[in-house]
Amino acid sequence: MSLILPESARQAPLLQNERLAMLRGRKVGAKFEVISDYKPAGDQPQAIVQLSEGVAKGEREQVLLGVTGSGKTFTMAHVIANQQRPALVLAPNKILAAQLYGEMKSFFPNNAVEYFVSYYDYYQPEAYVPRTDTYIDKEAMINEQIDRMRHSATRSLLERDDVVIVASVSCIYGIGSVEAYSEMILEVKAGQRLDRTAFLRRLVELQYSRNDQDFRRGTFRARGDSVELFPAHLEDRAWRLSLFGDEVEGITEFDPLTGEKVAKLDDIVIFANSHYVTPKPTLQQAVKLIRVELKERLAELAAQGKLLEAQRLEQRTTYDMEMIEATGSCHGIENYSRYLTGRKAGEPPPTLFEYLPRHALVFVDESHITIPQLQGMYKGDYARKSTLAEYGFRLPSCVDNRPLKFEEWDAMRPQTVLVSATPGPWELERTGGVFVDQVIRPTGLIDPVVDIRPAETQVDDLIHECKARAAKGERVLVTTLTKRMAEDLTEYLHEAGLKVRYMHSDVETLERIEIIRDLRLGVFDVLVGINLLREGLDIPECSLVAVLDADKEGYLRSRTSLIQTIGRAARNVEGKAILYAETMTESMKSAVAETGRRREKQQEYNAANGITPESVKKGIADIMQSVYESDHVTVDTGDPDKPHLLGHNLKSYLAELEQRMKDHAANLEFEEAARLRDEIRRLEVDDLGISSGSGDKQKIARARALLEEPSAPYRAAQMRKKAMQDRGSRGGGRSRGGRRPIRG
Repeated sequence: MSLILPESARQAPLLQNERLAMLRGRKVGAKFEVISDYKPAGDQPQAIVQLSEGVAKGEREQVLLGVTGSGKTFTMAHVIANQQRPALVLAPNKILAAQLYGEMKSFFPNNAVEYFVSYYDYYQPEAYVPRTDTYIDKEAMINEQIDRMRHSATRSLLERDDVVIVASVSCIYGIGSVEAYSEMILEVKAGQRLDRTAFLRRLVELQYSRNDQDFRRGTFRARGDSVELFPAHLEDRAWRLSLFGDEVEGITEFDPLTGEKVAKLDDIVIFANSHYVTPKPTLQQAVKLIRVELKERLAELAAQGKLLEAQRLEQRTTYDMEMIEATGSCHGIENYSRYLTGRKAGEPPPTLFEYLPRHALVFVDESHITIPQLQGMYKGDYARKSTLAEYGFRLPSCVDNRPLKFEEWDAMRPQTVLVSATPGPWELERTGGVFVDQVIRPTGLIDPVVDIRPAETQVDDLIHECKARAAKGERVLVTTLTKRMAEDLTEYLHEAGLKVRYMHSDVETLERIEIIRDLRLGVFDVLVGINLLREGLDIPECSLVAVLDADKEGYLRSRTSLIQTIGRAARNVEGKAILYAETMTESMKSAVAETGRRREKQQEYNAANGITPESVKKGIADIMQSVYESDHVTVDTGDPDKPHLLGHNLKSYLAELEQRMKDHAANLEFEEAARLRDEIRRLEVDDLGISSGSGDKQKIARARALLEEPSAPYRAAQMRKKAMQDRGSRGGGRSRGGRRPIRG
């Protein structure tokens, strides 16, 4: 399939015009240098060398097969530093993107590490449902902080070469064209002549608004001979231009909150306050072209007898054109992006990839998830837009406001490294099955043992295993095939005397985080779910992963899912995975073989280097904070002194908290003592089986009142026993939000 890409998409912004030449000529930036207390170890040195050599030879795709905890991010950073080339790191979601951003910032403190994800906290796209004749208008809530970081990212790409952009897959959606964005910049130097009125008018053209009272990002204020501007890419700094007549007497950077002067500047470059800013001549030309398309489309609808659709389209589009002519923008202006960017019908929209220099590198993290996302985003968007156009809500050209097709992304991307513990078929096909292996963890931790057991007695066997792990203060993850099965199994395990909860898609996101936190703290021991992968999410206290009905082939029991699920137990030196099945499927064989290959290689490395993982069990809390263990997301326990609780059960943890509370009280540190007291009460109430999110305020109040009394332990035990008896007489029950009563 041959693709016709616009010139800007093929060449990228490498001195495209005089303004970009001016930006590059400012010599902003420094050489890439990895700053870290650690040196590459394990498989990292050979992986860094192989990837660097492949990049130097011009290989367009490479695959890094790196298990969780092997330090894939550390390897990526060293490849970037070796090649001294800007890079884009693609992550499948905002959470992992934020994690990668933090790690890259720590590795490259002297370089520009930027964050580019969707700036919507809430987004409801415009849509029409013909079956019910329901029109849904676009609703959005923009996160100002992320918007600022997006501006900082595009600015850095145009100004300097030492840039690492960490982005989610939303970066393949259209933003303003690089040509228009680079044209709409304004350079001001100390000592130059400047017409104040023309300068203020230019700021308005750059989408800055004047506000003399509420001075915030994206605004400016003019007071006599002083003009103050809060740039789009800065968070806590603003610029003040002091004028003497029509001459710029000085430029000062200051703190907009306190007014304190921070630095004196020789020159500044002002970028637009919006990526969608468009020069006025382009807007005027766009309105003419929109009017032509509207006339043609109205004729088509009239010929088809769709008079209602024609009237609707004429009213909406005419209003939009009037708004564009009067204000330079309108509600839903992105639907006219074809005319605003000068692209032809069917051509890809301008995206972040057009801002990337041609010699940049692209790293696709968790590629087995990210690549399918890139492949599927265009089709869903096209179906929604084409329905809007068919029923007269938008012009047919609205379909050109879209994400990149996968083929367009593939043709446009620079040299790429695909990173995953389980590379998908597309990645391996592009590299001919060749990959760089990084399975050894410098910490010595190895992949878990995999045990195959019959499914006929899987529940009884699971209960036995869970009780054994709970007795040692360890945690268990159990995966089922359906929501109903997860709930029923949770009920059964609870009645068998286990402290257990479930988690699936019906449980809200924030509550999921709380559930995982409670699991790590030891409030309960077993977590049942359907898809507990959450690539990058790890629970160090988990020593057992059980997969029920592992022989039921499908997405949840595919080779990739099984390998990822088994890997959830790789954080613990006692890690083990049990697959319950009656037959050995191809996916199971492949997953067991791959896990065995990794274990064998890891054990050989440990033997050769004298590493015994068991000997560092108590030190794992410190190891987990190293760069080798940083390519994952671990839910915080909420206690800064206890980021990890390997080997600690709730009873010992409460005793430790109580001792710390008494120590703080003895030192007259009453605020800290009160905080620890409240935390102890919260954990004890949870241990009684009463969830703070259940809405049963009377029970919580009663429990806290009991805990206030001197005989709290005895009274609490009596209350727990009575609660269990009551539940037994009622046949058990479920509380809201996926919470279950917990047996003490």
